[in-house]
Amino acid sequence: MGDRHQDLNGAYYGPSIPPPRKVSHSHGRGGGGGCCGCIGDCLGCCGCCILSVIFNILITIAILLGIAALIIWLIFRPNAIKFHVTDAKLTQFTLGADNNLKYNLDLNFTIRNPNRRIGVYYDQIEVRGYYGDQRFGNGNVAPFYQGHKNTTEVESKLEGQGLVMLNGGDRKDLDEDLKSGIYRIDAKLRLRVRFKFGLIKSWRFKPKVRCDLKVPLGSSNVTSGFQFQRTKCDIDF
Repeated sequence: MGDRHQDLNGAYYGPSIPPPRKVSHSHGRGGGGGCCGCIGDCLGCCGCCILSVIFNILITIAILLGIAALIIWLIFRPNAIKFHVTDAKLTQFTLGADNNLKYNLDLNFTIRNPNRRIGVYYDQIEVRGYYGDQRFGNGNVAPFYQGHKNTTEVESKLEGQGLVMLNGGDRKDLDEDLKSGIYRIDAKLRLRVRFKFGLIKSWRFKPKVRCDLKVPLGSSNVTSGFQFQRTKCDIDF
């Protein structure tokens, strides 16, 4: 018994002792201050916040603009502008063997603003002449302002010569027009307009106007008995 209780040189021969657990210090969401824990997360989090704020601001602006546009429409009740060609005189329309077209066309338009509270700034009016799908000339109208419930008369002259390549169908139409003395010509207008609501001016719009015309050539207006008819134009905003 005495041998069992002898000092065993400080050694321990009992059950094994588990090693101490390591304590990890997390830099995540658990606690530690900062925007999102570390600098990288903070920058990412702040970036998302900024984008979210910008997006919300843009949505708010779009909603406010929509509400403002609705209010203006309810107050002023705008009506479409009306375009008519009141007269057209064609004194030359000759296509040579070299596809060189010589033309001389005078056009008179009326532009009607039927609105009682809306004025219109015509910053640009370009008149283009087409035969079939080929453009042969263009003219311009000086800029002007049109008041409420007003009808304005404007003129444009298309004169000159240029190369015009007609396809088979358009050439056939031209032969028929030569025989009848009545030419199927399209006048297309390219506009830049602004609207005035009281003291408010709108941004610039670019509507397109198309007028499908039948124009007698020179003396054929008398010989054939055909007279140009006032023609309503189509407008597309």
